[in-house]
Amino acid sequence: MSNLKNPKELYHKDGFPKQDQEGPALQNKMKPVPDCGENTYKGSGKLTGRNALITGGDSGIGRAVAIAFAREGANVAIHFLPGEESDAEEVKELIEKEGRKALLLPYDFKEEGNGAKIVSETVKAFGALDILVLNAAQQIAHEKLEDLPMQQVRDTFQVNIISMYESVKEAEKYLEPGSTIVTTSSVNSFNPSVSFFDYAVTNGAISTFTALLSGYFAPKGIRVNGVAPGPVWTPLQLDGGQLEGGLESFGQDTQLARSGQPAELAPTYVLLASNDSSYISGEIIKVTGGSTISTE
Repeated sequence: MSNLKNPKELYHKDGFPKQDQEGPALQNKMKPVPDCGENTYKGSGKLTGRNALITGGDSGIGRAVAIAFAREGANVAIHFLPGEESDAEEVKELIEKEGRKALLLPYDFKEEGNGAKIVSETVKAFGALDILVLNAAQQIAHEKLEDLPMQQVRDTFQVNIISMYESVKEAEKYLEPGSTIVTTSSVNSFNPSVSFFDYAVTNGAISTFTALLSGYFAPKGIRVNGVAPGPVWTPLQLDGGQLEGGLESFGQDTQLARSGQPAELAPTYVLLASNDSSYISGEIIKVTGGSTISTE
């Protein structure tokens, strides 16, 4: 019997109700709660014995990737913003349930140097670092440029791109041939929303950084790729990530007429982290639900 499923019908199809959380937003309080593959992802040993660090790993896409990596056999360290401990503890429990080691790293990337600290702490705990997933981000929407605080711009660049430099510089000391780096940008890297004055620009920087790092690390036998998600239902949307009323139509303009769920992104990260993608480097994989993207 066929296991075919209509992708338009797989997950929540409508917009989302308005919901207020005092930041940082927690996944376990969202309505509906995002699907990160807790009950569905099945591993097959693709990452057995590896040691991974995932930034923004307590919720959303990072959480789904952490669960998938653990079920594929990896030890997983997850970085998260202080205040998100309840989400992080849930992920830790799920990782350890798979018989893998888990490490929680509560650090605010707005503070300079924390991107490097999480790498050194991961290596201290696990003895090695084989997979680095740079996924943490700040996204705050504004309708008018005149309303954009310059401190927000500085913070967004610090969190979204400068922390990546910190982590990669520190990680270079430990990454061996066969190791992988995976970045997260978004569709805004290609088609920037006019409400994301700073976030979209950092996405463009991340895509360029990914291509640059691929060329730099290739002679060392280390691959670097990125993922550009479309509209995905995560706590990022509740921390100022949408304009007023934006949740009601979130994801409805994609070809599949719905937002994505974090569980739908995780297999792409597994692919890029595993030997299955041994001839893929310098690529940005778009997982967008059919969002139209121009690369001209």
